[in-house]
Amino acid sequence: MAILKKEDISQEVFDLYDDYAHNKLTRKEFLEKLSLYAVGAITLPALLSFISPDYINSIIIPEEDPRLDSKMITYNSPKGGKKIDGLLSIPKDKKGKLPGVVVVHENRGLNPYIKDVGRRTAIEGFISLAPDALTPLGGYPGNDDEGRTLQRKRDRMEMLEDFIAAYNYLKKHKKCNGNVGVVGFCFGGWISNMMAVQVPDLGAAVPYYGRQPNDELAAKVKAPLLLQYGELDKRVNAGWPAYEKILKANNIPHTAHFYPNANHGFHNNTTPRYDKEAADLSWKRTIDFFNKHL
Repeated sequence: MAILKKEDISQEVFDLYDDYAHNKLTRKEFLEKLSLYAVGAITLPALLSFISPDYINSIIIPEEDPRLDSKMITYNSPKGGKKIDGLLSIPKDKKGKLPGVVVVHENRGLNPYIKDVGRRTAIEGFISLAPDALTPLGGYPGNDDEGRTLQRKRDRMEMLEDFIAAYNYLKKHKKCNGNVGVVGFCFGGWISNMMAVQVPDLGAAVPYYGRQPNDELAAKVKAPLLLQYGELDKRVNAGWPAYEKILKANNIPHTAHFYPNANHGFHNNTTPRYDKEAADLSWKRTIDFFNKHL
């Protein structure tokens, strides 16, 4: 069987996967449309396997990394799901109190990639908390398809409360200096934007390819923003001009980056939408931003 490379796949396939991953297509519809691109040596199973997440071989910071104290905890979310589980990661070799970062998952729960991002954040010198908004429904079920199905059963404003509660948990943590920011991806990008609206003392927000708040809410953003977008992500990018206009009109500190030839999900190194150059540069900018503001 031929080994597929990212260059072998047309942009339409990535757009198709994006529609599927954001619930615009059923699995049956997705497979039917995907089959149109299975030609020659490229079979449908090979194509499906190639664009699906590979969590096993993509971990950057292992679960048992000796530099971290990383464990699942449960915290209170009285306005949301009541009790929420999350991965709390604390660097072992840092003295004194540290800033905190809430790490917000995509639209499928706390999968291995987001846990890894939580650990990557802690390695950089922050206390990180990566919550699982699927906790009230039993938690991330082990695969993304089921995770997306579960997440659609929860109210997104209630889930927002779960991540605000995570902010409050970190802010009061005995090892935290009280300065807390948020980074989120996809759905988590929307959560990051909304936390910048809803949390008066939020130190910094970094939404990755996240939906923007409406004009009324955008005018209430209180935290400095670093916005990360993929140039090819037409669906999310369509909301940027209106958001930018409101941010500028209200003198809200913000910087937006659009990464050339990068898709929605370019930071996620478990799928072929991953763009290493964009992911590495955006992550450096994210850490520098948190170091500046937190």
